[in-house]
Amino acid sequence: MPDLAYAAAIVRRSPLTVVVALVVVLLGVNLGLSPTMLSGHQLPNTVNLLVPSVLVAMASVPAVMSGRGGIDLSVGPLLGFVNVVLVGVLVPHSLGSVWVSLPLLLAIGAAIGLVNGIAIAYGRLQPVVVTLGSYLVLSGLALVVMPQPVGVVPHWVTYLSGAWLGGYLPRSLLLVVGALVLWRFLHHRGAVGTILATGSDDRAAFTSGVRVSRVLCLAYASGGVFAALAGIGLSVLIGSGDPTVGRQYTLAAVAAVALGGNALIGGRGTMVGPMLGASSLFLIQTMLSSLKVSSLWIQVVYGAVLLFAVCGNAMLATRLSARPKAGLA
Repeated sequence: MPDLAYAAAIVRRSPLTVVVALVVVLLGVNLGLSPTMLSGHQLPNTVNLLVPSVLVAMASVPAVMSGRGGIDLSVGPLLGFVNVVLVGVLVPHSLGSVWVSLPLLLAIGAAIGLVNGIAIAYGRLQPVVVTLGSYLVLSGLALVVMPQPVGVVPHWVTYLSGAWLGGYLPRSLLLVVGALVLWRFLHHRGAVGTILATGSDDRAAFTSGVRVSRVLCLAYASGGVFAALAGIGLSVLIGSGDPTVGRQYTLAAVAAVALGGNALIGGRGTMVGPMLGASSLFLIQTMLSSLKVSSLWIQVVYGAVLLFAVCGNAMLATRLSARPKAGLA
């Protein structure tokens, strides 16, 4: 069976192959179930639903790449907290202008990520423990600021919920473009390479002159910025503040990173893979909705996909260890 052997070799050499094929298949199934899914009047809503998931998956990538079991559990509550701060604090105090609120929200995300990074790098604490603590703190703070869903988003967020070209170019994609520009900038400055080097072997990286502690802080701070953008994307989606909705994105973000082919042990991976992984999970959710499956099964599916992806990730880990390190933007 030379064709099967050739296909298996491609999968081993490029984990992205599986997730790309999965996206194509799921998109075809969804279009079969809902032919108007990508029509001009429905595409903005579809993309607005997808954008927070893609951005929160991107937020998880730097921590995973940096190694030490760096799964950032705080990204979900962080995006929810950003949503609550925007609607419940900034707008009521006349700070909802894009020129004021956007830098403040990104700074909040970076600061929270930096605190996680400092605790992990200088306190030498396990990333899962630190980010679980942040998960609980941010979840509680969101409820303190906004005990129940209320409020309205500023005009610039409402503007992002629309589209150009008759609905075929949703404006919420600007958030994803901004995140990709930031990632490309970090890649160009060599930051992504040092994050990958640290995640692959932090002792060897330190010996070669990499300031490992600073790199870890940068990884978590950049993840915080991506999570803040995801929080803005969530605000675009729901059009109000909600202190509880952000937490549901945590499991999906981890599953997207694993499904995207990134090594959970760190040191290897791409940004494109988790973005495609998030798209796959979104398409699975959309497919289940089209089939009238109860939304209660969504978390079950996320957990099953995560188990499948982690098992596949572990099987690939030994093969990956013999290959040259690479980090694609």
